[in-house]
Amino acid sequence: MRILTLCLTFTGLVLTGLAAPVSAQNLFSPAVKVNEQVVTQYEVQQRARFMTLLRAPGNAQEQALKGLIDERLQTAAAAAAGINPTEEEVQGGMEEFAARANLTAEQFVKALASGGVAAETFRDFVKSGLAWRSLMRAKFGPRVQVTEDEIDRAIAQTSSKGGLRVLLSEIILPANTPQATAASQKRAEKIAQTTSLSVFSANARRYSASPSARQGGRLQWMPLSNLPAAIRGQILALSPGQVTAPISITNGIVLFQLRAIEETDAGAPKDLSLEYAQYFIAGGQSDAALKEAARIKAKVDTCDDLYGINKGKPEELLQIDTQPVSQVPQDIALELAKLDPGEVSTRLTRNNGQTLVFLMMCGRTPELGEDVSRQTIRAQLVNQRLQSYADGYLSELKADATIVYP
Repeated sequence: MRILTLCLTFTGLVLTGLAAPVSAQNLFSPAVKVNEQVVTQYEVQQRARFMTLLRAPGNAQEQALKGLIDERLQTAAAAAAGINPTEEEVQGGMEEFAARANLTAEQFVKALASGGVAAETFRDFVKSGLAWRSLMRAKFGPRVQVTEDEIDRAIAQTSSKGGLRVLLSEIILPANTPQATAASQKRAEKIAQTTSLSVFSANARRYSASPSARQGGRLQWMPLSNLPAAIRGQILALSPGQVTAPISITNGIVLFQLRAIEETDAGAPKDLSLEYAQYFIAGGQSDAALKEAARIKAKVDTCDDLYGINKGKPEELLQIDTQPVSQVPQDIALELAKLDPGEVSTRLTRNNGQTLVFLMMCGRTPELGEDVSRQTIRAQLVNQRLQSYADGYLSELKADATIVYP
């Protein structure tokens, strides 16, 4: 069962709005029978007062009766499985619950007593919850499996608040020789002055060394957080149509033109960790090397598939790294920004253009803050799934139960 959120102030408890008292002669009359187990009017009254003091939402009387019916079914199921919390476990559960109000169990019980709630009511509430949770772990725990991908997705959903995505065009000018660098730098400075989408697109078709040149340099929407931090800053300073200052990368000079920017509902984490693979192919941008890259691309879906491609070959041909985006070489980071997991780029070279880089995006993971751990996220996901199983099992118990109201 879910433990109620504790929001109780234990100074000057006011008992207004509590359930109407039950007359003494009716205190122990049945409020309901659950599989021949009686829930008394006194128990309902006590639970209603307890829930009111805890500021629990909803009608206290109705919620008290519902909760006690559920607990009768839960404790019976736990007992049938041989689960009965020890006195030490119950006392520990009471201490843990009371600690949420920065009190000891003894102090908590005294505060409840001042509000007309017996210690036994609190104790039964805790014991029932312990028994049910123990049963759920025993019955469904082995079924609950949480993968690393599921943890990554959970972190991505919870570690950020709102985000931006950008629509860019790019031009990548060659800078693999001193002469090419000088010519490209001069051209880049001129292109950087344009604010025309059509002029930038024409320059991309004419001069860009990127595969996007065929589309006039136009890229798809991408999260701003995919880009290196320094480039994010430049992009955010632009208005649509404006172009970044020339950005130097290995063997090239890059310019980005902002076409559009918009907010997204999905969060964008401050920092990303990128996992990516580089498979090195001799021949640079030669037809033979590009043909080999196409052959490999047709055979792989994930980075792990590259281990099979490299089997029997020198280990140094394949390099798989996981790094914060701030530590990824800028030319690689810019290519990865355009890729989804499993996608490939063959634009980059190494060794003065003699080696083609088969670059594959493996995945992106938000960097965890100091107060977040993967173990914590895993535990949360496990508990969520156990709760789902518990809800389903309780519904089955209710469907099979005989519940009689006087």
